[in-house]
Amino acid sequence: MESNNKRVWYQEARSLKYILHRQAWHMLSLLILVPITWFFAASSLDGNSWLGIKDSTWFWFAVGVPIVHQVIVWIVFRLQLGWVTLSKIFGDFDILVWGLLFIPLLVGRVITLVGLANANSNTLGFPEQVAKVLALPLIIPALYTLWSVFRYFGLTRALGGDHFRISFREMPLVKKGIFKWNSNSMYSFAFLLLWAIALLFDSKAALNVAVFQHIYIWVHYFCTEKPDMEMIYGTKG
Repeated sequence: MESNNKRVWYQEARSLKYILHRQAWHMLSLLILVPITWFFAASSLDGNSWLGIKDSTWFWFAVGVPIVHQVIVWIVFRLQLGWVTLSKIFGDFDILVWGLLFIPLLVGRVITLVGLANANSNTLGFPEQVAKVLALPLIIPALYTLWSVFRYFGLTRALGGDHFRISFREMPLVKKGIFKWNSNSMYSFAFLLLWAIALLFDSKAALNVAVFQHIYIWVHYFCTEKPDMEMIYGTKG
C-alpha cells in the first residue's frame, strides 16, 4: 500500500485481473435476475402510464438505473483503489465529485420505482389496509437505518470514503443505532423501503423490481465491496 496526501491506493489492485475480480459473477447474476424479474412482472404490465411514460418503460428504468449505478460504483472503486483515479483528476474535490455522481443515481433508484408503482398500481390485489399493515414493519427499520447512517456513519463514509482517504480506513467500526445490531444494515434494511413503496401502491411489477434491487445490492457486496474491504482492512472471510 502507498499513500499520498491522505489518499490511499494498493499496489495489488493495480491490474486488470483485480478490476475484473468477481465481475463474471456480477454479470452472470444479471443474466439470471433480469429475465426472472421480467417474467414475474410482465403479466401485470398492461400499458398504463404515469407522467406520460408507459409502465413497461418505467419497469426498464427501474431495473436499468440500479445496473448503471452498481456498474459505475464497481469501476470507480476499482480504479480508485488501484490508481486513485478520481483523486488525480479532481484533487481535493474527488469525494464531492463522486457524491454528485453517486447520489443522483441512488435517488434515481427510488424515483424510477415510484414511477413504476404509480403506472402499475392496483395489480397485487391487496386491500388497502392490508397493504399498509404489510408495509409498516418494512418502513420502520428502513427509516431507522437511514437515520443511523446520517447520525452515526456519515454520508461521506457511506459513499465509500475508505476508497479515497486513509482517515476513513482508520475509523473504528460503527456500533451505534441500527449498526449495533447489524453491521451491514444499509443493505439488509434500507432496501426494505422499496418493498414498502411497492406494497403501498399495490404494484406487482414494483414489488418484483424491489426484490431485484435488494438481491442485486447483495451481488454488489459479494462481487465488489467485500473483496475491496478485504484488501483495505486486511481481512478474509
